[in-house]
Amino acid sequence: MFFLPQDLDDYIVAHSQNEPQILKDLSRETYQKVLQPIMLSGPYQGRVLSMISSLISPKRVLEVGTFTGYSALCLAEGMPENSDLVTIDINEELESLCSRYFLRFRESVKKINFIQKIGPALDIIPELEGYFDLVFIDADKPNYVNYFHQIMKKVRPGSLIISDNVLWHGKVVETVKKKDMSTPVLLEYNKLLKEDPRLQTVLLSVRDGLTLSRVIKS
Repeated sequence: MFFLPQDLDDYIVAHSQNEPQILKDLSRETYQKVLQPIMLSGPYQGRVLSMISSLISPKRVLEVGTFTGYSALCLAEGMPENSDLVTIDINEELESLCSRYFLRFRESVKKINFIQKIGPALDIIPELEGYFDLVFIDADKPNYVNYFHQIMKKVRPGSLIISDNVLWHGKVVETVKKKDMSTPVLLEYNKLLKEDPRLQTVLLSVRDGLTLSRVIKS
């Protein structure tokens, strides 16, 4: 699925940094073996995540929503060697697929400590120790507000929170359907990020919407 006209999306990808081979391979395998491959960040957003990570060089990263590991690998590109990337997903069936690519990254690209946590993120996040320099949220939308409140206890001034799918296929500017459980939460979440005095927030029209929120005070 293209969130921009396909020819425009192709042009953007063609004029951005090339997608590394490891990500091309992971994307191909995801489309071959996994349901809903559209959940991948993809080459355009992937290069954006890699650039952001490279600019801030985070030593500790938390990802909520691993899927097959594409976005984790993009974020890892900008991390210093031997830094920690903790990634959480509830789907244990994808753990082995992610592990293979994380190991390949460590052996061929850079030594990053990938720490996979399987289970409900709302149970796992409170148990994590220390603070994170960068947090990427790309999980079940009805829990975005809940994730935010937990994550704010794990960040400090200077940390960056990146939130994915905040435009939700354009549904945030449409009439909300009665059975839609995600859009109302995203509307609340987007408002929360804008109005929280602890954050400096900008919403980018990257793919399905990507919000950058810099923590300015605790």
